[in-house]
Formats: sequence, structure tokens, C-alpha cells
Amino acid sequence: QVQIVESGGGSVQPGGSLTLSCVVSERILSLYIMAWFRQAPGKERERVAVSMYGGITDYDESVQGRFTISRDNAKNTVYLQMNNLKPEDTAVYYCNAHPDFGLWGQGTQVTVSS
Repeated sequence: QVQIVESGGGSVQPGGSLTLSCVVSERILSLYIMAWFRQAPGKERERVAVSMYGGITDYDESVQGRFTISRDNAKNTVYLQMNNLKPEDTAVYYCNAHPDFGLWGQGTQVTVSS
């Protein structure tokens, strides 16, 4: 059964940076489109970044220019580099395939506050 483990979250001040990691087991990551999602309190989960075949990436306009998704297929790991963080980036961050694997990891909390 696939397992998804996100890590790297934390508390930072506005303008700070974090790098999230997501390790996926029991799947060959290179076969999948992978994405990062986030869910803020009281809001629906939204996709913020996607890594497609051929190195193509796409971002929600709210994070465009600040977040970078990357992957190391040999390590079955997906990353999200987040720069110039804003309070509105506060959320639990998840990674998954697109379409998803049918289950979700625990996520990692990101809190941006002064």
C-alpha cells in the first residue's frame, strides 16, 4: 500500500523560507504527476503546485514566483521550496499524485506569523 510522508513544516515570520519534503513509498514516482496541496482552517484543500512529465511545472497564481516544486525520482521524493512566505500561506501542506493515490498523508503544518 502506498505511503506518503510529508515533512519540513514549521513556524516562520513573513518573508521567511521553508522547504517541504514528501516521500512516497510503494510507487515508482517517475510514473506520476505529483502535486502539492494545502488546506487552511475552514477552507477546502487547494492545489498550489504540480510537477508534470518532462519537467513541466505549474503553480497557482497565489504562489507563482515564490514557490518551486521539484522532485528526485531516484529518492521517490517531491520537494516544495517556499520563499517570501506570507501569513495567508498558513495551512497544512500535503503532497499527492494527480489524480491522487486514493489516500493522503498526515501533512505538515506551515505557520507564517509575526
